[in-house]
Amino acid sequence: MARRTPTAVRIGADLIGILVLLGCVFPVYWMVSRSFLPRNEIKGEDPVLFPWSGTLDNYRRILGDDDFADAMVTSLSVTLLTVGVAILFAFLAAVAVSRFRFRGRRTFILTLLLIQMIPAEALFISQYKMLDGMGLLNSVIGLTLVYVAGVLPFTVWTLRGFVDGVPRELEEAAMMDGCSRTQAFFRVTLPLLAPGLVATGVFGFIQAWNEFTLAVVVMTDPAKETLPVWLVAFTDARSRGVDWGAIMASSTLITIPVIVFFLIVQRRMVSGLTAGAVKG
Repeated sequence: MARRTPTAVRIGADLIGILVLLGCVFPVYWMVSRSFLPRNEIKGEDPVLFPWSGTLDNYRRILGDDDFADAMVTSLSVTLLTVGVAILFAFLAAVAVSRFRFRGRRTFILTLLLIQMIPAEALFISQYKMLDGMGLLNSVIGLTLVYVAGVLPFTVWTLRGFVDGVPRELEEAAMMDGCSRTQAFFRVTLPLLAPGLVATGVFGFIQAWNEFTLAVVVMTDPAKETLPVWLVAFTDARSRGVDWGAIMASSTLITIPVIVFFLIVQRRMVSGLTAGAVKG
């Protein structure tokens, strides 16, 4: 058996990477391309790989629907609030767990892990009754509360690892240069935690933006639906059948805010890797 050269190994790895990339990109391409096809071509027996005779009718119907704008506003409001509140509380909790030793610290960490093991569906009834008693059903605040509760355990655990990865010596060096403990943390440690804050922010954004089951339970008013719940209106197979053109167009539009958010925070992640470094 001939010995494989490093070049052959590299070419094989490149080919595998290309295949994985195509496998990831093709579903997205299929969604976008179907959104430009009329309904009869989408359901045709022969699949259309390239939408040469495309149309914008699906997008016109979606953008002309007032419910889409309402659902977009609701989803953006809930998602941005969830990300902001979750990062704030997770950051404070992660710093406390990582930098301080207090009674019940290990219990708190184990509790975070145990909460992650509880199926979200097991909490629906209690969450519904809680929000109903507080008068927060069909409200952005109510849905944000349950989203934050679901996102916090993972974000605290993730940020704790990032805080642990920042050496205490950096803060001590800054304090020797005249900074107080608070100033040392905010001027040196906090900038180095930017990648962790971005990672948890991306996780929280995707979780809140794509979440469906809790939104169905909490937002029972059609005027308060989030985008994933609003999308179900096009799958009424009993009356008019599944409107695949509208579903694909809506899914494409729903994906855009996630892509924009990721592109914005990606730059922050790269800059945060070098910010706050101590000069030698």
